[in-house]
Amino acid sequence: MAQEKTYLFDRPQNVRRVLWLLYAAALLVLLLDLVVHRHLVHPWEGLPFFYPVYGFVGCTILVVVAKWMRRVIIRPEDYYRRDDLPPQPGGEERLP
Repeated sequence: MAQEKTYLFDRPQNVRRVLWLLYAAALLVLLLDLVVHRHLVHPWEGLPFFYPVYGFVGCTILVVVAKWMRRVIIRPEDYYRRDDLPPQPGGEERLP
């Protein structure tokens, strides 16, 4: 029997290492936000941690709007197999 190939993220310790690396990068960026001079256009950009909070709120709003849109525009699971739909152009038969 052949042994299955082990990929990088099959080992939990590698996943933990990547997560810690991402946490460290996020912390570094937050700390740099306090010391790096930015050319401000609006006064609220001068607030500490404005951009991380702005990004988090923006992503949260995107997720909430997407969940709402899913309820509005989702089609039934059997939409393409229903008999009450008009016939397809070209006279093709519907699959059972």
